[in-house]
Amino acid sequence: MSIRVSHVHGDHIAVAAANGTEILRYVYRPDPEAFEARKPYAHPVRTLSGRTVTGYRPKDHRWHKGFQMTASHLSGQNFWGGNCYVHGEGYVPQPERVGSMRHDGFPEFAVDDDRLAVTEELTWVENGGAEWAREARGLAVHSVDEEAGAWAFDWSIRLTNIRDEPLVFGSPTTEGRELAGYTGLQWRGPRDFTGGTVFGPDSDGGAEKLMGSQGPWLAYTTDHDDVDGHSTLVFAHAPENLDGSAIHESHWFVRSEPFPTAAFSWAFFEEFELPPGESFAYRYRVVVADGAWDHDGVDTHLKGLSW
Repeated sequence: MSIRVSHVHGDHIAVAAANGTEILRYVYRPDPEAFEARKPYAHPVRTLSGRTVTGYRPKDHRWHKGFQMTASHLSGQNFWGGNCYVHGEGYVPQPERVGSMRHDGFPEFAVDDDRLAVTEELTWVENGGAEWAREARGLAVHSVDEEAGAWAFDWSIRLTNIRDEPLVFGSPTTEGRELAGYTGLQWRGPRDFTGGTVFGPDSDGGAEKLMGSQGPWLAYTTDHDDVDGHSTLVFAHAPENLDGSAIHESHWFVRSEPFPTAAFSWAFFEEFELPPGESFAYRYRVVVADGAWDHDGVDTHLKGLSW
């Protein structure tokens, strides 16, 4: 199934399926609110039938915006946005600790009939204006399958430390808050995903049991408001994320209550350091589908998509 791509320079990239549904909008213009950690995000993201599967600036966390690359605790700075977790005090507004990710350009921008592949250059800037890291981000929209009612996008990161000292990555859990290890590529769902069904390849125990677990993929389904139908999101790791070659092992951060969210957390339980001049890389895939998929449906579809 073909796609159509439009680019409003300085603002966003939009991808539409052949049926006219805009399935993804990637916004890279700077956010107006520094406290929300200015950085690019993907919203809205929709199924082929037009059901929205991302939330944007919900009242509980205004800095939650669709899909974003985040770093909740990075050498004393917050590249996630909002309040900072301080052990013994809880979440505290510390705007002087909130950093940003600056869009620097698209050195690669390739559009075929059925695929968009983009490389974006970004700089991670701490609150005082110092440049801490350079990022090469890959975004690809592909595998639009009308029969399956699904499409996929890949999101990759290669981050290089440009400071003269190590970058230390952590999370609220590494700071003392139990089972709150969110960081890395983060998804916030719309309100009708609240209370949805969460399962992995070996478990259907729900979000609470899968919080902090490991595995090649995680699925999240919901029954929508307004329309009679379900949607499924599948979050999947590239093989090298889990084979021991990554800089640090990943765990799932996932909640269905009190709000829906999931992340490929790279520092859930333990901190890790990135030395000066060194880089790390991860690749991720998200499948966006109409319908309530089960274990077999997820597994079969993922096996049909090559990396």
